[in-house]
Amino acid sequence: MLVKFTDDTGVLEEGIDTGGPRREFLTLLMKHLKDRPIFDGPEGHRFWVYNANAVREDEYYMAGKMIAVSVVHGGPGPHFLSEDLVHYLAGQPSFHATNNLITDEEIGKALQEIENAASLDALRECMMRHSTMLQTAGCLRHVATVDEKKQIVSDYLQWYIIDRNSSVIDRFRDGLSTLEFLTALQQHPTLLAPVLCHSERRLTAFELECLFKPDLSPSGSNRRLKESQTMAYWADYLLDCEESHAAVSVEDVLMFATGLSSLPPSGLEPLPQIEFLDDSAFPMANTCSNSLRLPLLDSYTLFKSQMDFGIQNSPGFGCF
Repeated sequence: MLVKFTDDTGVLEEGIDTGGPRREFLTLLMKHLKDRPIFDGPEGHRFWVYNANAVREDEYYMAGKMIAVSVVHGGPGPHFLSEDLVHYLAGQPSFHATNNLITDEEIGKALQEIENAASLDALRECMMRHSTMLQTAGCLRHVATVDEKKQIVSDYLQWYIIDRNSSVIDRFRDGLSTLEFLTALQQHPTLLAPVLCHSERRLTAFELECLFKPDLSPSGSNRRLKESQTMAYWADYLLDCEESHAAVSVEDVLMFATGLSSLPPSGLEPLPQIEFLDDSAFPMANTCSNSLRLPLLDSYTLFKSQMDFGIQNSPGFGCF
């Protein structure tokens, strides 16, 4: 896969894609995919929903293919899919969805009422009140104990998230089979499922500091002293990014240097490195070689402000 970006007038960006533009394109692709009308559910826990127009356009197949191509070609995974849905795709039977995945207020309220039933009579009365909804999902049945309410809610959620959308999930699965990614997911679910699912875990300053290896001058030289001081500034800056004391996030820094906002499952190739600048007060990056060039400045305050400005005002990512 070779990617070229154009400016607003259609002029192609110079340079040959050796990784950077491809990673940026795949990052933008996953970001755009999240908001398509083929998905429902809250942020970070999206699941497929039937959309007639998307079926005609075969968008579910294309979405699966986009994800498979992105991961295999060193890009990010979507990181926004429901964990239960991913487990289903991977052939794992676990299902632990909760009411907060339901965006329809009436359905969510009905399920909450069933879940809150305090007695058998209250549960039966609640089920009769919502009998049409439960019957549509095949969940309306005689109950003998109040504890059955949990299974009823779980069965409805299984139908709502997976069973009623099975036709489009199957088509998505066909797309996900591109480049044998679905096979890999089913064979190595522990490794690949987190690539598709949302995670509360964020990229840390320590991980980014360890990821980028500095290209240092010989020990004892005057330049080495300046570079060592800059590396200390770099470590402090990453901590400020992680703790929201800088204008950008740790993910923004990674995006600036590599074209990715999260670490890909296949790792970064070539390995990220840090170089040093004598002729610029602002950071520069070459996303094709995963190299970040830091300015040699006299104070941390100046270093931080220049890093913030340079990353925030970067016009894009590519090979420079």
